Amino acid sequence: MSSPFPDSLLPLAPASFHILVSLAGADRHGYALIQDIAERTAGSVRLGAGTLYRTIQRMLEDGLIVELEERPDPDEDDERRRYYRITPFGRTVARAEADRLAGLVRLARASGLTPRRT
Repeated sequence: MSSPFPDSLLPLAPASFHILVSLAGADRHGYALIQDIAERTAGSVRLGAGTLYRTIQRMLEDGLIVELEERPDPDEDDERRRYYRITPFGRTVARAEADRLAGLVRLARASGLTPRRT
């Protein structure tokens, strides 16, 4: 069950954040999530199936994502695939996490740990 307060779920585990970012662009099944995350991160993040599905289960319970009942055209689909969509609450939590991370980067820049943007 989702909390009414997005901040209660922060900080998000990196896998959860990557899944939300991926689902913000399109509904996807598990393997498509793995591929999209690897592509978006130039291969620096590779989720294993166990991590992916444990994380998805937690995210379903927290109300961040939902499993879809509608399916693509059967000729283009494997009936074993489960498709997921980000919820409005999940989008709110993802934005809150992005803001939290941006704040950490600002602190690092202010202390001279990373270069300032020009």
